[in-house]
Amino acid sequence: MPVGRPALAAVAAWLARGRPELPGRRPSAALFVNARGGRLSRVAVWGLVKRWGTASGAPESLTPHVLRHTYATHLLEGGADLRVVQELLGHAAITTTEIYTHVDRAFVAEAYRSAHPRARRRRL
Repeated sequence: MPVGRPALAAVAAWLARGRPELPGRRPSAALFVNARGGRLSRVAVWGLVKRWGTASGAPESLTPHVLRHTYATHLLEGGADLRVVQELLGHAAITTTEIYTHVDRAFVAEAYRSAHPRARRRRL
């Protein structure tokens, strides 16, 4: 499964404790809902990514699309099957997913070294 245990634990905690506490909630099949219990809109997700990205020190260019692209790239770099990534992203055609296979590995490695917090640790 392409979701780690900490993420699964966070979702379980949200469903058990966070979501039931929302005032005026209404039944929804959506996992993530707004304060009134309705489905989150695309614009609301964009705003949340921007707000929390800025608060964490992420580049201003961070968007949900960048996260989606990063997710797909990491899956493929980790050996995930292209068809699995296609299904996860909801692409109708495999050719749409294939764009992620053309990411230059040297570029990805340099981006990791320059931006990832664990890559910046001092060496003793």
